[in-house]
Formats: sequence, C-alpha cells, structure tokens
Amino acid sequence: MKGFEKFFHFLGLRKNVVALLGMVILVGLGERMAERFLPVYLMALGGGALSVGLLNGLDNFLSALYAFPGGYLSDRLGYKRALIFFNLLAITGYVIVILVPSWQAVILGSILFLSWSAISLPASMDLIAKVLPMNQRTMGVSMHSLVRRIPMALGPVIGGALIEMYGTKTGIRLAFVGALLMGVISLLMQQAMIEAEHEGGGSNGSRAEKNPLRMLRLMRPSLRYLLVSDIMIRFCEQIPYAFVVIWCLHYAQVSPVQFGVLTTVEMITAMLIYVPIAYLADRGSKKPFVAMTFIFFTFFPLVILFSRSFGLLVFAFVLRGLKEFGEPTRKALIMDLAPEGKKAGMFGAYYLARDVIVSFAAFGGAFLWQVSPATNFITAFCFGALGTLFFLLFGKDHSIA
Repeated sequence: MKGFEKFFHFLGLRKNVVALLGMVILVGLGERMAERFLPVYLMALGGGALSVGLLNGLDNFLSALYAFPGGYLSDRLGYKRALIFFNLLAITGYVIVILVPSWQAVILGSILFLSWSAISLPASMDLIAKVLPMNQRTMGVSMHSLVRRIPMALGPVIGGALIEMYGTKTGIRLAFVGALLMGVISLLMQQAMIEAEHEGGGSNGSRAEKNPLRMLRLMRPSLRYLLVSDIMIRFCEQIPYAFVVIWCLHYAQVSPVQFGVLTTVEMITAMLIYVPIAYLADRGSKKPFVAMTFIFFTFFPLVILFSRSFGLLVFAFVLRGLKEFGEPTRKALIMDLAPEGKKAGMFGAYYLARDVIVSFAAFGGAFLWQVSPATNFITAFCFGALGTLFFLLFGKDHSIA
C-alpha cells in the first residue's frame, strides 16, 4: 500500500487533483465526441468555408476573452465555485445546439461550450498550484494534460462512429446529447468531491485583480519573451487548425472513423511523453523542453501538406502529438513566475493577450485556404519558424533551485 502511496505522490495525485482530473475526463469526453467534427457539421448545415473560419476565429477570440475573467473568478470565488459556474455555461451551449439544428445556432452555442476549456483552465492551474509544491507543479500540470488526452483520443472515435451509423447531421447531434449528459454528471461529481478548504475565495477575493492591463504590467520580462514567441507559434497552429479535418476527409480521403483513429494516435503519443518530461523539467532547465515543443508545432503543417494517405497521416499525427513535449512545462512556468495570490489572474491575462492576437490568424486561415491549402499550410510553417527562432535567441529559462 505504501508503494501505491509513493507512486500517487510522485504523480502529484492529491485528492483535489484527482477530483479535477475526473471532471476533465467527463467533460472532455462529451466535448470531443462532437466538437472535433464541428467544421464538417457546419458545412453540412450550409455554413460554407467562411463559417468554419468564423468558428475557429471565435474559438480563439472567445478563449482570449474568457481566459482573464476565468482567472479573476477563480481568484475571487475560489476554484470550486468557479469550476461549477464554468460547467453550467458549457451545458447551456450544448442545449442550444441540440434543440436548433442550424449553423447559426451552432455558432451561438459554441460561444458557450467552446468557452469551457479556456475559462476553466486558470482555475484548474490555480488548484494545482495551491495543492502541489513548486517542485511538483510541472508533474501536476502534466497529469492534467495527460488526462485531457484520454477523452481527446476516445471522443473522436465515438463521434466518428455515430456519424457513420446515423449520418453527419444526426450523428453529431447525438454526440452533443452525450456531451450534455457527461456535463451533468461532471457537475454533480465536482460538487461532491472537490474540497474547498484551500480556495482563494474569501481571504483572497478582495485582492483579485480586475484590470487585465494592470496584471500584464506585473508580468516579468522572462514571461514576456515566452508570450511573444508563443503568439507566433499559435499562429502556426491556428492558421490550419480547423481545416485539418477537411484536408484529411476530402483531400487525403480517409473516413471519419480513420480520422478518429488519427486523433487517437496523436493523443497516445502525447500521453506517453508527459510523465518522463515532467520529471526532468521539474529538476532542470525548462527552456529545451519548450523549444522542442515549438519545433514540433512548426513542422506539422509542412508534413501534413505532403500526407495524402492514411499511412503518411499517421506519421503527421505522431508529430502533432509530440508538440505536447513541453506544453505542461510552459504552463507550469507561467504559474511559477506569476505573483502569489494572483496566479490564476496572471495565467488568464497571459492567455488573454495571446489569444486575442492569435484569433486574427484563425480568421485569416479561412482566406488562405480559399487561395489554396498549400498557401495555408506553408504560411503556418513560416510563422512557426519565426516563433521558434525568437525563443531560441531571446527566451529566458527558469530553473527551480
């Protein structure tokens, strides 16, 4: 029994963290059953390519707008009450999409359910930062990232199977019904299991920073360098992001289930590297791990451009999974450098600044796609190369003594 306790302690699995991870699995499974096929659903409902670009742009823009309020509410209310509120937003969005089968309703509902990951992330990081010591934060964030990949791997396979069984429109609406049920179960579970004694709400609430510009001024120079390079890397990711599924299904001509398998390959690749990289990053230099992540981000759009068969796409999605190499390290670094008592708010401010700018890349991706898929993918690669070079030259490291 002591061996298991040591193992759980090594992985940072305290009670509140375990409850958080259970919630992430439930909400994530429901979300990924439906959200991954939203571009195809919009096209089937008559939305066209521009509606896909609008969806992806809104995803980034709303993620930016919701990130700082998410951090503020976590600092103000405490992470437990904040997470409950965020879950209710997502459930409301699912109900809208289920009841009204039109592309306009999908866009409206997405304003709510696409917000869950972004608005809940600062509260999740706040919980991990408060429950775990600094020399285990990367491990805690890595476990959060690892567990998020379980529904990312399983959800698209289930969603793809529903599409093949019931057709695009009915299959995706049934997936949203599943998402709604998972959200309700998650809401009940987090209310019962997540403890509130370590929350910042009450004692810390009066010190929660309301002004994101003031919060950004508190950002250390090393964090600003990371933010600038991260913005360019996210341009690389988001320019082609919404069109990857369209490329795979319409150009490489793989089936929806095969695309679900490709997503599973990506998630399994990411999950295999999380724990060993977290162990190393918590004990040494973090910059190399973040730099490798940026390199993998950069080469994915170039590789997928030349992938027109299922076999080549498997290689491309392994590369895509490797982009998670240093992502938990980057998130843990933000929390390390954030001021005490304002960690969730700083995390939200970082994502606010990043995603507001990156949302323009997502909108622009639709116009680049209309020129040609190659134009879209090559432009993304160029932004990735610039971001990686900037970080290698100017990025600052932060090591735990």
